[in-house]
Amino acid sequence: MKKIIITSLACLLSAGASTLALADNAAHSTMPMAGSSANANAMEMDMMTDGEVRKVDKSTRKITLKHGEIKNLDMPPMTMVFRVKDTALLDKVKAGDKVRFTAEEIQGNLTLITIERAKK
Repeated sequence: MKKIIITSLACLLSAGASTLALADNAAHSTMPMAGSSANANAMEMDMMTDGEVRKVDKSTRKITLKHGEIKNLDMPPMTMVFRVKDTALLDKVKAGDKVRFTAEEIQGNLTLITIERAKK
């Protein structure tokens, strides 16, 4: 009798675990994936910082920006020089342009990753 009860209990627990796993998978199937472009765009917009271009130096692959707080770098507002990840970014802007940008620390260097002119 004990063997039947233990076997029945094991079957019930196994069935319950399978049902929970199926329910969990169903709930996650409607959520956007972490790598989806919608999530990436939203995250990028959150990381963007307002600034103004002070100088563009294509020969050294650098840009000088007066910027607001850069949250992902824990940096207060200031004017500073950034290296650029891609020199094509320097063709998008000129001194005096209001911009939105993202920057990261790469191998110890503050590096401009994206930049776009701010919408007026």
